[in-house]
Amino acid sequence: MKRIKKMSPMKIILMGYCLVILVGTLLLMLPASAKGQGGVSMIDAFFTATSATCVTGLVRFDTYMNWTIFGQIVILVMIQIGGIGFMTFVVSVISLTRMKIGFSQRLVMQESVAAPQIGGIVRNTRIMLIGTLVVEGMGALLLAFHFCPRLGLGKGLYFSVFHSISAFCNAGFDLMGNSGEAFSSLTTLGTNAYVNLIIMFLIISGGLGFFVWYDLLEKRFSFRKMELHSKMVIVVTLILVVGGAAGIFIFEQFGSAFDGYTTSEKILLSFFQSVTARTAGFNSANLGNLMGSSQFLMICLMMIGGSAGSTAGGIKTTTFAVMVMSISAKLRREKSIECFGRRLDDEILRTSSCIFMIYMFASIASAMVISTVENVPVFTALFETVSAIGTVGCTLGITPGVGTLSEIILSMLMIFGRVGPITFLFAFSSEKHMMISKMPLGKIRVG
Repeated sequence: MKRIKKMSPMKIILMGYCLVILVGTLLLMLPASAKGQGGVSMIDAFFTATSATCVTGLVRFDTYMNWTIFGQIVILVMIQIGGIGFMTFVVSVISLTRMKIGFSQRLVMQESVAAPQIGGIVRNTRIMLIGTLVVEGMGALLLAFHFCPRLGLGKGLYFSVFHSISAFCNAGFDLMGNSGEAFSSLTTLGTNAYVNLIIMFLIISGGLGFFVWYDLLEKRFSFRKMELHSKMVIVVTLILVVGGAAGIFIFEQFGSAFDGYTTSEKILLSFFQSVTARTAGFNSANLGNLMGSSQFLMICLMMIGGSAGSTAGGIKTTTFAVMVMSISAKLRREKSIECFGRRLDDEILRTSSCIFMIYMFASIASAMVISTVENVPVFTALFETVSAIGTVGCTLGITPGVGTLSEIILSMLMIFGRVGPITFLFAFSSEKHMMISKMPLGKIRVG
């Protein structure tokens, strides 16, 4: 017990996610979880449990066609735990039992949700949980107006709740295989503006981050009064969503993926693909039919992802913003990065550069291995690896057919992306105090 208390918050977070994945794997291996005889193999159950817990959405089997109601509910529970965060779930359970939450648990909680300070973390956790349930409930209610008339009251409500939770948690799991077409995602609803707009709202809501929403409500949506973090997240999100949609719309004028659609439908399809690439994993168009330029743009969007402290993955919008602003500052020959009348700490740039390079190296190295063992183009493999490490779930169709080695690689990337590179690496590093270098200063030339 004493040993557990001495563990670093990073180790506890990593072990927490691994525990959820382990339990989920065992449950999905039960005969009651899968349709048909024999169930699924351990590696396939592990891959699905990892994808659900890490709110990714990459799947080996169509969720509706392969899993029973029990298996689907197991997946949904893992999505919810992974979406709100393992420690948020644990602290919420502890709060219900009225047990005292110590400083060590609060410290882990702060690290888990990227909270700005430890003060009020338990109260904020409760607000996060309530807010999550409220938004997901609203989404389910709105989706029910579409699903219930078509599927009946019971099944319609179940579909509404499942897709609302999956969208808000940026998971990308769907039950649209009930149409008879496997891995169809939302392609059968690609021109349904009502469903598309609700799903996009849920995706963006989850991707903004709990503390951004708290700041928005507290400041009554006054942009001028909001915190620097919130301002940066909102501006970058708008730029990426609109810019991504504009890019896809323009590129697809030279392709055939949007043939037969009206201009308004093409705009809707472009916006949905732009939004879902921000780690949601749904798709309303066949991604394999998109132009290579649109697919590469989606890779860039998947790499950036959502915001810190949200249900989304990726390097995060603020990391991307810091990298771009550092280039701007260098071009203007400024010694510091400034944004909205504030100067950023130099340590932020070092951390951002570290995160970006780790993501790039892991994605490219994994893509080369998968490309070799699966005999697929490197670009196709890169799309899958970025989707995995960004916890996105978009795919060009190779994931269902990959071998065991590729499954393990993609699973490790999903865990790495959900926990976060800094948390993941610190969990295995020795806990030494930071020391100021006493080495002589050296100079090199770069660029």
